[in-house]
Amino acid sequence: EVQLVESGGRLVQAGGSLRLSCAASGFTFDDYPIGWFRQAPGKEREGVGCIRSSDGSAYVEDSLEGRFTISKDNAKNTMYLQMDSLNAEDSAVYYCAADGPCPNLWSGEDYDYWGQGTQVTVSS
Repeated sequence: EVQLVESGGRLVQAGGSLRLSCAASGFTFDDYPIGWFRQAPGKEREGVGCIRSSDGSAYVEDSLEGRFTISKDNAKNTMYLQMDSLNAEDSAVYYCAADGPCPNLWSGEDYDYWGQGTQVTVSS
């Protein structure tokens, strides 16, 4: 059974940093692409970035590149999202997902497996 569990979300001040984790079970990162998404209140879900299963390369949406970094630890079967220089617009529930296209995340419609999400709130 595929399971994804996000953690690390919390309240952080603007300009600060945060690292989210996504612990995966039931598959390995060689099996499926994995991605990060976020959804703010009243807004559509949007893709943040992903890691390809074919070669392990990471991709971050252009608008977030330079502030957000995606990485993984195969031994721990865990994916990370490092977020720097956070601002209020980054406040959202952050989800990890598996088995979908990478890149071309769109809103994640093509991803099959989802975690429960973790809340990130950036205070200005």
